[in-house]
Amino acid sequence: MATGSIASKFADDLQLLPDHQVAAVASRTLARAENFARRYSSQVRAYGNYQALLDDPDVDVVYVATPHGRHTEDVLSCFASGKAVLCEKALTIDPGDARHLVAEARKRELFFAEAMWMRLNPTIRHLTSLVADGACGRIGQLRAELGFRGPDEKARLWDTSLGASALLDVGVYPLTLANMILGPPSGISAIGQNYRDTQSNAFDVSGGATLVYDSGAIASLAWTQVAASDNRASIAGDRGRIEFGPRMHEPAEFTLTTGAESHTWRHNLIGRGYAYEAIEVGECLRAGRTESEHLPLDATVDILEQMDQIRAQLETGPTWVQ
Repeated sequence: MATGSIASKFADDLQLLPDHQVAAVASRTLARAENFARRYSSQVRAYGNYQALLDDPDVDVVYVATPHGRHTEDVLSCFASGKAVLCEKALTIDPGDARHLVAEARKRELFFAEAMWMRLNPTIRHLTSLVADGACGRIGQLRAELGFRGPDEKARLWDTSLGASALLDVGVYPLTLANMILGPPSGISAIGQNYRDTQSNAFDVSGGATLVYDSGAIASLAWTQVAASDNRASIAGDRGRIEFGPRMHEPAEFTLTTGAESHTWRHNLIGRGYAYEAIEVGECLRAGRTESEHLPLDATVDILEQMDQIRAQLETGPTWVQ
């Protein structure tokens, strides 16, 4: 559902999997859908509206690739048609809508997950397993930052009607990493920069947050869509440190340092890394599971609640006009 750049990346990776295929694609115009379909196979059906896609009986699961400002409406349409859903992040703009979607999926007993590809990256899964096994000892600090200069022509990054927010689009990754390693925080302090467009709509374009945990750990996170940051992350404990990136949400390798010794692991990823989402969804559907333990819905909602707290703090920060 939708034919933007993220849909293309996902479909490209899908082509690398022998037991998955793009069955159909829908866009707001038939021409866009047909152009997208021709890139993959003459068997891919193209639809000029979203409902036609949802009426296709041969579609098992819908990848919702629309801007996150549309996610609530589009996911509910999928559910109404009885379709399983993998929805791009951020799942929704606010946690209330996310809770509603999760409740609806569970009521209808339909598979549902946020497409947080970082959670399924083999490198991330390997290093989080080592952390859980105590390779770094007791975790005291986590640092992560992600940033890029968002092109002006990419409308969703600058259009509030499409859910423009660097936190929702970029900051969600450092927050997800902190959630995977440390769980929910006991406190959040955030600050950032906002941008005001010519229609006087303001949204965050850069920010940072410090999260504290009952365990005694602290997470220092940063995100931006107006600067090319180093995009690295580290997890440090009383026995060692893991470092990875760039970019921290799609790493192919990481290094564990304990004392004077360092060891680096490298993983050969399938495509860009989006394929692992499809593999996980396929395994869940074949097993009859409506939720993925690796893409946990409750954690997705929890992170959206954290972002809601952060955005409330960012709203009091400085605002600039380009």
